[in-house]
Amino acid sequence: MELLFQLAVILIASKIAGDISARLGQPSVLGKLVIGIILGPAVLGLVEETTTLEQLSQIGVILLMFIAGMETDLDEFKRSGKAATFVGLSGIIVPLAVGFLAGILMNMTTIEALFLGLLLSATSVSISVQALKELNKMQSKEGAAILGAAVIDDVVVIIALAFLMSMAGGDVNLSMVIIKKVLFFGGAILAAWKLVPWILKKFAPLKVTESVISAALIICFLYAYLAEVTGVAAIIGAYIAGVAISLTDFKKEVFEKVETIGYSFFVPVFFTSIGVKASFEGLAQNIGLIIVLSIIAILTKLIGAAAGAKMARFSWNSSLGIGAAMVSRGEVALILATIGIEAKLINQQLFSILVIVVLVTTIVTPPMMKFFFQRGVKQNAMKSTA
Repeated sequence: MELLFQLAVILIASKIAGDISARLGQPSVLGKLVIGIILGPAVLGLVEETTTLEQLSQIGVILLMFIAGMETDLDEFKRSGKAATFVGLSGIIVPLAVGFLAGILMNMTTIEALFLGLLLSATSVSISVQALKELNKMQSKEGAAILGAAVIDDVVVIIALAFLMSMAGGDVNLSMVIIKKVLFFGGAILAAWKLVPWILKKFAPLKVTESVISAALIICFLYAYLAEVTGVAAIIGAYIAGVAISLTDFKKEVFEKVETIGYSFFVPVFFTSIGVKASFEGLAQNIGLIIVLSIIAILTKLIGAAAGAKMARFSWNSSLGIGAAMVSRGEVALILATIGIEAKLINQQLFSILVIVVLVTTIVTPPMMKFFFQRGVKQNAMKSTA
């Protein structure tokens, strides 16, 4: 019964907070993140982090990325391949280098400092996707570059992590890690081409309610599961599943109904649960380090990814908007931090600090994106009227 109460609180609070945020001129997702902190153990304690809430949150982020996949303009996505590569790689190199130097200055070993740099190189665009939707940028060349860069970022960081773990003496087979990823992406593309349309066509005539939507969700969850099994983030698998659905005749029907399912329940739970994870225990003693690492995390990703976008000949405002979209480390960095503490590459105190840093990067991403993208729109409007 307590879970039912918490879910009711999350839904009403997230909708009201999102509305307030939008009325204040900010993306609604910012209000949903902040209300999670207020509802959680850090402030009011009305909502606690439980296994069930975490699982519902995971479904929320998977559906969010699935919807993003269906909204992707594949032609624009193909054209943005070069830009996505520049953004993804430069958005890894800068945080990795600066994070490594920061680790050395913190008296870490070379392996530990490399791990810190790698953790700061991670990106999760699940929050950025919602901001892109609210800014009507999902189907733009900027949106395509961001989503493409996220896929590249995920693959490169995970392979680099496997390499680092093998150096640290962990039981990791680097060649097997790479083979698994090649198999996943190869299989995912082949299934999108041949299997996904076939499954939807077979389910469509079934004499049961919403058979096509059920088929689409089966495809989404299987893609997410297989991505997770092969070491690729589940959100990347869900995103590719959405792209696969977008190539079929069932795109409109699936999109409308999955969006209703996602945004009415699961997605608000995901956004709010991020804030619920916040803990300010030990904050006072480590406030200086938290501020320094937060600044490093924000600026290195912003500058690195923006530099990559600029190399791909985006305008400065678009480049900075793309860089801002890559700032959120989200659940990807939290997964890496958990791996790091299990492998004794970071201690419990640094783990707690990094959780707060990840939360900071997540909260600042939506307003930064809005600032840079809208500034670009205003400057273009002024030029056209001049």
